[in-house]
Amino acid sequence: MEKKVGIIGAGISGLLACKYILSKGYTPAVFESRSGVGGVWVNTFQTTKLQTPKSYFQFSDFPWPSSVKEDWPDHSQVLDYIESYARHFDLVGHIKFNSRVAGIEFEGAADEELQAWELWGGNGEPFGPEGKWRITVENTLTLSTEVYLVDFVILCVGRFSDVPNIPVFPPGKGPEVFQGKVIHSMDYSAIDFQTAAQLIKGKRITIVGNMKSGLDIAMEAAAANGVECPCRMLYKTKHWSLPDYQPWGIPLLYLYFNRFSELLIHKPGEGFLLSLLATILSPLRWVFSRIVESHIKRKLSLDKFGMVPEHSFFKEISSCFITTMPKGFYDSVEKGSIILKKASEFSFCKEGIMVDDESAVLETDLVILATGFKGDKKLKDMFVSPAFKDCIFGSSTASIPLYRQCIHPRIPQLAVIGFSESISNIHTSEMRCWWLAKLLDGTFKLPSIKEMEKEGEKWNKYMKRYSKEHYRRSCISILHIWYNDQLCKDIGVNPKRKKGFFAELFQPYGPLDYNVS
Repeated sequence: MEKKVGIIGAGISGLLACKYILSKGYTPAVFESRSGVGGVWVNTFQTTKLQTPKSYFQFSDFPWPSSVKEDWPDHSQVLDYIESYARHFDLVGHIKFNSRVAGIEFEGAADEELQAWELWGGNGEPFGPEGKWRITVENTLTLSTEVYLVDFVILCVGRFSDVPNIPVFPPGKGPEVFQGKVIHSMDYSAIDFQTAAQLIKGKRITIVGNMKSGLDIAMEAAAANGVECPCRMLYKTKHWSLPDYQPWGIPLLYLYFNRFSELLIHKPGEGFLLSLLATILSPLRWVFSRIVESHIKRKLSLDKFGMVPEHSFFKEISSCFITTMPKGFYDSVEKGSIILKKASEFSFCKEGIMVDDESAVLETDLVILATGFKGDKKLKDMFVSPAFKDCIFGSSTASIPLYRQCIHPRIPQLAVIGFSESISNIHTSEMRCWWLAKLLDGTFKLPSIKEMEKEGEKWNKYMKRYSKEHYRRSCISILHIWYNDQLCKDIGVNPKRKKGFFAELFQPYGPLDYNVS
């Protein structure tokens, strides 16, 4: 009997899921709220570029075109690449555009029965004998609603779009008292480049947040207004933003993305020997981190601007907070077209913004909140069932309880792709879709629910150890080879993809190492 798989989202993860589902003979239906593929790359800033080298941001079986010479392609080149992938593998015909999923609801066992199961789905199978998912979809153009029944759901909704993280203010101290304009970076990216340029031209702008979106917008404001009308950036935490991927001439991938670098890390479920080795080699973690930190400090003159972070680069990369610094950012700071200001807290008044306990008002015309997104709320709101809403993220004091960062042990016939982060999300999503397709076709079976939850506890311990307070981001960047090894072992393929002992130990691992086409 034909198996129907509902895929929510046509960003990178959704396209990969569609391609791998098709390869197994299943019938995918992809629901995308926008009018085109590409996810976060559909709406970007004019200055946005790729955050990782293109050699690390690519599909395993679809190389970048030779016409793209840059190591860091711009937003239009990235979107063209993604769209070309969708056309090449004939994925577009399976996508329903302008289709917003209002909710998904499981039709099958009652909540009490689900909680009593010992195996995922009751029988350990990805497709239940009776269970179906009901997907309610709203057409964003006609506002009509349609319901689809599918045998399996793959959530590829991402965590960096649609639901902005808006700070909460005490009464009388929020945007409502401000006479200027307040928008989120999501709103800024949604308008066309000409309108965005008109919006910021000649304005006294304050940007809240100093991660990638904030940095890009600040550069656009500085270019538009110069020192005559400088852009102010409020930040809470200083970050190690990379000027390049070659600290002191050493490729960053050789310091953090080969098997040797992972020997320095305590791993989930490791044995005694690996634990001992990680303990013995742990001083090298400090050395590698210092190498990168000293390079960034020298290249960006962080001491000069008082922007040296208090934490290590190792913590930064362990939490997936790595950003690439826009070229010329600190030149703009030195010229005075960008003003950096630390602010633990801020509030609004009629004329602008008040910072911490300072009495002076930062007079402002436009405030842009580059404060991130609520990816957890976006994922949770997909479910109609209160029980599934409560359990999808588990305890607030633990990392997200997804087995292999894909499967919730207590939610049947459903997978999540693209929520857990890594240094190259396109590569990680492809590995997960490959693994998921093999699970669906019966190549392997999942362990019991209790065993999956125990495995989740091990990963929770790892994430709290290295990501610290950011453990909810479920970052696997410094352990992505070990993670991929687990996927390969499940599937039944050799996780060692290099030729020779030294190559296996020291060469970086990337997308092309796992080309299985």
